[in-house]
Amino acid sequence: MHDDLTAVAWESVDDDGVTDAEVAMDSSHPPADEYPIGGPAAALAARVRAGTIVPLDVVTEALTRISSENRKINAFTVVRADAARAEAVELAARDDLDALPLAGVPVAVKQNIAVTGVPTRAGSAASATDPEPADHPVVARLRAAGAIVVGVTAMPELGLWATTDEDGTVTRNPRDVGRTAGGSSGGAAAAVAAGLVPIAHGNDGLGSIRVPAAACGVFGIKPGRQVVPSEIGADSWAGMAENGVLATTVSDAALALSVLAGRSDLAELRAPHRLRIGLAVAPPSRLVRMDRHWTAAARTAGARAAAAGHLVEPVELPYGDTALTMLLRWPTAGLSDAARLPHPDLLQARTKRHLAVGRLIRRLRLVRPGQVDRIEAGLADFFENFDVVITPTLAAPPPKAKRWSGRGWLANVLASARYAPFTGLWNLVGWPAASVPMGTHPEAHTPLAAQLAGPPGSEATLLGLAAQLELSN
Repeated sequence: MHDDLTAVAWESVDDDGVTDAEVAMDSSHPPADEYPIGGPAAALAARVRAGTIVPLDVVTEALTRISSENRKINAFTVVRADAARAEAVELAARDDLDALPLAGVPVAVKQNIAVTGVPTRAGSAASATDPEPADHPVVARLRAAGAIVVGVTAMPELGLWATTDEDGTVTRNPRDVGRTAGGSSGGAAAAVAAGLVPIAHGNDGLGSIRVPAAACGVFGIKPGRQVVPSEIGADSWAGMAENGVLATTVSDAALALSVLAGRSDLAELRAPHRLRIGLAVAPPSRLVRMDRHWTAAARTAGARAAAAGHLVEPVELPYGDTALTMLLRWPTAGLSDAARLPHPDLLQARTKRHLAVGRLIRRLRLVRPGQVDRIEAGLADFFENFDVVITPTLAAPPPKAKRWSGRGWLANVLASARYAPFTGLWNLVGWPAASVPMGTHPEAHTPLAAQLAGPPGSEATLLGLAAQLELSN
């Protein structure tokens, strides 16, 4: 690893040596005035462009915050301290600084896409350790817009799980350090929720942006297919995974998504016309046990949308065989990535079993294009009458923060599937979806959220509606 990178595993919370209670006693965020250059990314960039603050000061403060807070939640696996400072100095000398939408904004990148000089580990000891020679297109677009990559964030092995821990280090939820930050973009969500960065890159193959965003109480959006360059691993999870963003505000997410997509119009939040919204609170399978407060979160979103002037109607979403189709594709999604690993013997036991199940499913030819075609046809009919659908993002509060990587395959499958059944549908069909915070669970005291989804090309509509819901939050 290059000497300008700081591996942060050494300052991680050791679950064997530190109890949840001990972590919780020291988990409060520092006072706002301790970090005077905070706030939304859009405001930070505006101040940098105006010359009232310089990029180095912004980045230095972000690094100070990460140094202080990361050990409590383990959001970052690598911090690019020296490199980020040097890039901030270079940025200040650019003659186009006043035109950069993310000028000086510190951002985080999930560790399964390339950042120059950093190995792309994808949460796995089985992966290559060579530093990347070039940036992924998404990272290149962030840098071109003036953002400074301060580090890479934690994820579960190959992005396969909805909880995040790696190498014995557990990524914890800043809203409740006794619970997981979700997954697979768990480190990204934790970094944003803890205020370490205002914007984080994530990607989403069966909910990997929306699940941790909901768990940590931040906004997250997965764009539709071909809106943002994917190129995630070998085959972007058989085409199900997309790069997107997590942010503290909808406007920041819109700004970042506009950069990733190369579409400035997405940054311009507009109140949508009077939308026809379906409110679908039933889960994809009768086997899912719904926490009533998560059902209520979707209903709250529906009520707020109605108060904003939209037409909201209770509906049954045509899930069809969505639950079975997701369960069949989940174990096969990582097969192409696993085939390229230089050290497959170092895969975690749960992952080896998961991939073995995937190989069996593939050998039996249980995954067929017609399964998704039928689901997509049903959704196309549904959206003849609706512009957006609102569902709960999760079915229950996130599981406990623990070393899930050391537990059995079935325990991991059940933990992920039980609390996150709503998100995968939109990856199967490649349509956009977002998670919007909706208050706090009155019993678990963890965040609640609602999912917004729409047909291809509806990213701007979802962002506009999310901004309306955010204002009434």
